[in-house]
Amino acid sequence: MTLSSDCLADELPWTPSGDNLVVKGDNLEFLRTLPDASFRLIYIDPPFNTGKVQTRQTMKTTRSATGNRVGFKGQTYQTVKGVAFGYNDAFGDYWEFLEPRLEQAWRLLTGDGTLYLHLDYREVHYAKVLLDALFGRESFLNEIIWAYDYGARSTKKWPAKHDNILVYVKDPSRYYFNSTEVDREPYMAPGLVTPEKAALGKLPTDVWWHTIVSPMGKEKTGYPTQKPEGILRRIIHASSEPGDWVLDFFAGSGTTGAVAQNLNRRFVMVDQNQEAIDIITKRLGNNLLGFPVSLIEFPGISKG
Repeated sequence: MTLSSDCLADELPWTPSGDNLVVKGDNLEFLRTLPDASFRLIYIDPPFNTGKVQTRQTMKTTRSATGNRVGFKGQTYQTVKGVAFGYNDAFGDYWEFLEPRLEQAWRLLTGDGTLYLHLDYREVHYAKVLLDALFGRESFLNEIIWAYDYGARSTKKWPAKHDNILVYVKDPSRYYFNSTEVDREPYMAPGLVTPEKAALGKLPTDVWWHTIVSPMGKEKTGYPTQKPEGILRRIIHASSEPGDWVLDFFAGSGTTGAVAQNLNRRFVMVDQNQEAIDIITKRLGNNLLGFPVSLIEFPGISKG
């Protein structure tokens, strides 16, 4: 895999015959440069508008004779804090921000394409109304509930332990969906089905039980709100085929691109946060599969 940053101002930033692409820049301005009906799958995970500053800090331990933590066989370790990543997840005009980007998503989907919009309970109801207007109510396919069991629990209400993923198709009469490629889940009552069915597992429903990214796992990048690869793997398997183009214009830690590349899909990812771009570059640099990747800053700067 090769990462480059050369981009002429008068060049088209992306064409369907070009490299996979990582773009640093304003996603709306970049989306407007892309040709209609270019992507079979669009997944976006925009800020949730929580009103909070989202932060994560990487941690590592190193063996040290003067360390303050004791581990296996009495070895002592020193905890070292890494770079803290964060962004302000608060918009006074959230829907004025998101609506034109969703309009671009509709334009950029192929006729058999699918949009997955990942939000939480704070904004998902407003998003449903907006997407019904943009796509048509008949284009609503699913509301997926991603349920997880991690973190603090409120004692004053039912703790919120899920995200919402709205699924809309460009054309409800011919969208692509392949359930045979999707990972299966164990039956909750395997004794009620045949041994063959129990061994095969069942197709997921619209409620997905899946852990978050483990704080100590190999996937962890340190980026706030990073989503697990298993969620993206299921989406990409179901709604695209090998060789298809996948778009994510709120790229964050780059999970969409990492999974798309492993599944032999093409991708375009956009983010204006330099911390996100740094993590994506490092993450894709460790992935030696698939097509070349170009990294550009948009708008491009002419070579002098």
